[in-house]
Order: sequence, then C-alpha cells, then structure tokens
Amino acid sequence: MAQGYIKAIELPQVIPVFPLPGSILLARGQLPLNVFEPRYLNMVDDAMAGDRIIGLIQPLTGLDNPQPPLARVGCAGRITSFNETSDGRYLITLTGVCRFRVSSELPVKTPYRQVHADFAPFEADLRAPDPAADFDRDHFLDALRPYLEHRGLNVDWDTAEIAPQEALINSLAMALPFEPPEKQALLEAPSLENRAEALTALLRIDAADPGDDDGPAIQ
Repeated sequence: MAQGYIKAIELPQVIPVFPLPGSILLARGQLPLNVFEPRYLNMVDDAMAGDRIIGLIQPLTGLDNPQPPLARVGCAGRITSFNETSDGRYLITLTGVCRFRVSSELPVKTPYRQVHADFAPFEADLRAPDPAADFDRDHFLDALRPYLEHRGLNVDWDTAEIAPQEALINSLAMALPFEPPEKQALLEAPSLENRAEALTALLRIDAADPGDDDGPAIQ
C-alpha cells in the first residue's frame, strides 16, 4: 500500500505536474528536488496545503520551450520531506505513489501545469511486491559492474547484494544517467520484472559502447 492509497480511484484525478527531463519517479522510490523557480515554489505551496501530491513527468522537448509537450506517462509522488532554505528555495523529497497516464491537460490560470491523471492502468503500483521475492541477482550485478566501471561510477555493493528487488531495480532506474527516452522506457515497463530486464539490457549496451561518457559518482 502506497502512502495510504489502496485503489486508483482514491488518488486525485487532477494533479499538478513538474516537467523534468532525464528524471523519473517510481512507486516507493524517493527523489530529492531543489525547487527554486517561482511557478514551482507556488506549486509546492499549493500541494502542501492540500494532498501533497505532485506528478513528475518528462517533457518531450527541451526546457527552452516554455510549454513543451509532455510524455504520455508520469508518476505521482507525495511530498514526504520539506525544508525551506534561507534564500527561499524548497528542498523536498517526493516519494513515489503510482504512475499515471495523462488523459488531458487542463487550461489553467495557475503558473504551473495541471493534468487529468488516469491511474487505473497502474493500480498495481499501490501494492508493494513480496519483499522475499528475488530475481537472478548475479546476472543483474554482472551487467551492472562493467557499466559502472565504464562510467566511472560506484555503488554500495554490500547493499546491492541484499537489497530487495524493487528497491534495487527502481533506485538504479531512477539514479543512473540514462538518456530521457531510455528513462521513459524504464518508467513505462509494465512490471518490475520487465523493468529489471530492460535495465539489464541498457547496462549491457552502455558497457559495450566504446565511447567515453563518464558521469558523477553515485553514493
């Protein structure tokens, strides 16, 4: 059960959205955000005064477009941590609740965008998988090691060896520096097993690429 919601119909049908390229949120995953644009500060204020739900979604074009089209699928998160800095920024944590499909975008007067969210196709997100369930972890870690070496990244291997499948797969899908279309494919994977397969494939493809595209280390 995610944040007290049991059925998709219990979730708000209209939600504010935060378009952020290269970032995804998944059920029960946690995403820290540094909010500083006035329109999104306004969005957080309104969310905090209500159900604390914000939809994270990728735009389909760059942020130089003031109103870029949105991806068809995003994920709603609940603000579970909130701090305000001395210079007026908000440091928040979104905890993933459930993915949604955009039914339509509303013509609103708020400075931030809002959509009709259809959660029904992803209602299974509200039910956490069996924590005892596992997958071919050795096969997955064998794909992860060369990827991290190629990128100059690191993870806590002790944690990777014992973390529940969902926590391991979803946290890496969210954190690793894949391209936005690859991130979107991971987000839209029908099941955790499908996401693990897609993630493994992306790791192997990237590790085999002779190009050098290092990213920042992951702690």
